Amino acid sequence: MNTPIAPPSRLRAIDLLRGLTIAFMIMANNNGGPHAWWAFKHADWNGFTPTDLVFPTFLFLVGVAIVYSTAARFARGDSRSTVLTHALWRAGVLFVFGLVVNSFPHIDLATMRFYGVLQRIAACYLLATALYLWLPSWRVWLGVIVAALLGYWWLIRFVPVPGLGLPVRDIPLLDPDANLAAWLDRQLFSAAHLYERTRDPEGLLSTLPALATTAIGILAGQWLRSTRDLPRKVRGLLVAGLACVALGALWNLGFPINKKLWTSAYVLFAGGWSVLLLAFFLWAVDIAKPAGPSRRPPAWQMPLRVLGTNAIFAYMLSELLAAGLWNIHLADGRPVADVIGTAFETTLGQNGFMALTYALLYLAVCWVPTYVLYRRGIFLKV
Repeated sequence: MNTPIAPPSRLRAIDLLRGLTIAFMIMANNNGGPHAWWAFKHADWNGFTPTDLVFPTFLFLVGVAIVYSTAARFARGDSRSTVLTHALWRAGVLFVFGLVVNSFPHIDLATMRFYGVLQRIAACYLLATALYLWLPSWRVWLGVIVAALLGYWWLIRFVPVPGLGLPVRDIPLLDPDANLAAWLDRQLFSAAHLYERTRDPEGLLSTLPALATTAIGILAGQWLRSTRDLPRKVRGLLVAGLACVALGALWNLGFPINKKLWTSAYVLFAGGWSVLLLAFFLWAVDIAKPAGPSRRPPAWQMPLRVLGTNAIFAYMLSELLAAGLWNIHLADGRPVADVIGTAFETTLGQNGFMALTYALLYLAVCWVPTYVLYRRGIFLKV
């Protein structure tokens, strides 16, 4: 079978960054246990690690994709209502997929977690698409970012938490349990439905700043679809990315970077790095070494492109496989995942190298079936 011909460079760069994001997500979620190096672990609370960049980068790319997919559907003659109906369907399917990932292999409504990664993607995708269809102006989206970030900061900083008091005055700012976002989640769901029992990192209130992350992607997508030449676009992304990183670092002094609360400083800091990564892939794809006359992409792009073009499949496979390994038990009662982990520790020792080896091999196991689908032209599009 012939190697697939590369798509237009902008879309190829987006696929590659999405592939890198999914690869890192799979490795971070299956990082080999407590001995994994810091880069493959989330920050405990305030702070930032490379792993904390994964989810916001995916949401950022959702925003970029909204711009391109909407333009393509309009070019085919689809109406706004048709596009919105499709977005409703997609969001619904993603939400259901999220419930499956959270519950597999035991479906129990009494303990089902309704929040989750795919559920947040579904919510941000639907809200952003609905707004973009009727209000595509970049000024509107800049306003969305400013309003969401300032509004969320005001809610978390100045609204008293019922029964606990006012942040800074009565309770610490961003206390893990004594904050408005955690309080709201506890009013909506019992502890059995929340990922961390007293709170959820993909909770309702923090969806507001997550929408701002998607909005940054929409602005980036509009910039890429403009008539400016590619070098200028890359320079613009570099400037914007550095500015966001600097603003996020500055805001961190008063409103700390925190992924689990998706703070406004976190949105800017992580969003800036996402923009910079997109600029890098655009440079690598089209400026540093553009595709040759045959339009075949360089070999290094293929592993990332495989994951980037079937990101939902790769993510779901990695999550369902991990759940299966923990729920299939051997005759002595030990789960398969525990046996595999013990074998790695016995062979390589309890260290970061062992954890990295495990993560890479787990990624390879997930990559192979994704590659099979890629070669057959099968893509999970919801």
